[in-house]
Amino acid sequence: MPESVDSPRPQHLLTDRQRKLVGFALGFLALVVIIGLLALSFVVLARLVGIFSGVLWPITAAGIIALVLRPVVDALESKLDRPRVASVVILYALVAFVLTGLMLLVTPKLVEQVLDFIAFVPEFWQSALSFVKENYPDWIVLVEKQMANPHIKAVVDSALAEAQSLLTQALPSIKAAGSGAMNVFSFVTNLAIVPIYLFFFLLSRRDPTRSLGEQITFLEKPVRDDVVFLVREFIGIVVSFFRGQLMIGLIMGLLLTIGFAIMGLKFALVLGLTLGVLNIVPYLGTIIGLSIALPLAFFQPEGGWMLVGKVMVVFVIVQNIEGWFLTPKIMGERTGLHPVIIIFAIFFWGTAFDGILGMILAIPLTAFFVTAWRLAKHKYFER
Repeated sequence: MPESVDSPRPQHLLTDRQRKLVGFALGFLALVVIIGLLALSFVVLARLVGIFSGVLWPITAAGIIALVLRPVVDALESKLDRPRVASVVILYALVAFVLTGLMLLVTPKLVEQVLDFIAFVPEFWQSALSFVKENYPDWIVLVEKQMANPHIKAVVDSALAEAQSLLTQALPSIKAAGSGAMNVFSFVTNLAIVPIYLFFFLLSRRDPTRSLGEQITFLEKPVRDDVVFLVREFIGIVVSFFRGQLMIGLIMGLLLTIGFAIMGLKFALVLGLTLGVLNIVPYLGTIIGLSIALPLAFFQPEGGWMLVGKVMVVFVIVQNIEGWFLTPKIMGERTGLHPVIIIFAIFFWGTAFDGILGMILAIPLTAFFVTAWRLAKHKYFER
């Protein structure tokens, strides 16, 4: 019997460990390529939106306002039993009447306080300097001594330049608005188009998501259902945030104005309304308000520590009313975003989309992506 000869074993170019390493490297390279493509797509989209933001933001603002006001138009149409166009006209007339009344009642006093505040700034600055020189002269000497050092002066100048650059990037719409008369004219023109867009949007009774599933039949049903769900969530977040946060801001502005006036703080109307509008971004109005109202309360005529304490009491009361009553009742947990995330989102999207459009959509976009992540995490990662 011939001896059996063992067949030669195939020789592999790579060992098992080397194959695993190559597989990991290829997978990591694919992940990097995917992330790069997503980043490139985002940059291109942001650039396009930035270029056409002057055209996009009026129709976007009108669409958001229409979503917020649609229930009012539906109620008018149902109660008055009139055509929808008549309900929209009545709503426009009511808004015009209210705005006209507010302008006649508030505008003269508001303009007067703004002008008085501008005139009071030099006096405020001199009072602050006199207070520091009288009570803390060593600080003045220390600052003057350090500013005489050219290295420290260079660092301070560099920090001021960086702060100015950061402000320019964080508020691109202000930069654009002040860059020339043509840009201001363009902004005013686009703003005037918003009521026209809004009128036609309010005339429509159609739910924007009702037939969405029929328009994307090329997707599989589970994916199609997820897309419809996310779009509906996005619209719901837009409506709840803008309707709720605007209402909260106006109520807080009114409460701050009344509280400041009762306590005797100068420029109560200007400060209260301004801080109320700024509180559309949670805590932003409070932070800026404390940095302005407290020094003003201390250095204004007949001011001092007592008035500072009274102003602090107003802030604490209004902030507790907002935190414990207004936000839970009006907003609930619809957006589910931490205030820090909200502040960061406004800066991020405002810079990414290079203008006011990004600031308008900052909260809804962020909440939408958070919702999308939660859906993906629930469906694909928690099994």
